[in-house]
Amino acid sequence: MTPTRVALFDLDHTLLPIDSDYAWGEFTIARGWVDPVEFKRRNDAFYAQYQAGTLDVRDYVRFATAAIRDRGAIDSIAAHADFMRAIVQKAIQPQALELVRRHQAAGDAVVIVTATNEFVTRPIAQAFGVDELIAVELERDDQPGGSGWFTGAIRGVPSFRDGKVTRVEQWLQARGQGWETVHTTFYSDSMNDLPLLERATVPVATNPDARLRALAQERGWRILDLFS
Repeated sequence: MTPTRVALFDLDHTLLPIDSDYAWGEFTIARGWVDPVEFKRRNDAFYAQYQAGTLDVRDYVRFATAAIRDRGAIDSIAAHADFMRAIVQKAIQPQALELVRRHQAAGDAVVIVTATNEFVTRPIAQAFGVDELIAVELERDDQPGGSGWFTGAIRGVPSFRDGKVTRVEQWLQARGQGWETVHTTFYSDSMNDLPLLERATVPVATNPDARLRALAQERGWRILDLFS
């Protein structure tokens, strides 16, 4: 039997030439939702940790969702729509859309697998025409009398580093599939995604950082400079 083909895409700096989580943080600064000096200091520090592979994702998510927790659902959802128009739509490039469309036209299942949280990324996945999103899921206050909004905690396994492998496995299992029954292509720019790159049938170093480019060259992986 021919295995099911699955195309997995990281989002930030892979399909997008920006980091959507970082850009959302900058957007909240511009909105006056956070103290600009303190937020930028902490946001820059977390981003440096991400690039270095030392990020504590649970600490980061508590920080990154503080503004939307304070503002509440109505204001936050409206602001995200403005963020999509002002920042994200302008960052989506034709060659990235074409890559996604090519896999869809071939009949591949297309999944965005990102370490950025679901609030930021769900509308972005929709803008790419991708229904299947594996993102950091956020816990909601669903207790009787609760707000129904985000608490700042992560629900389940965060889709970050080794967690991406776990979350893709869960996604496959929910569809009666496993690694042995699928052919997976995974596009990513970052060494943080090495566990899933190594697990994929075809790893593609996409707009890779220096460390991933060197590793891809050493291992003979395909290198795709989508935005050059």
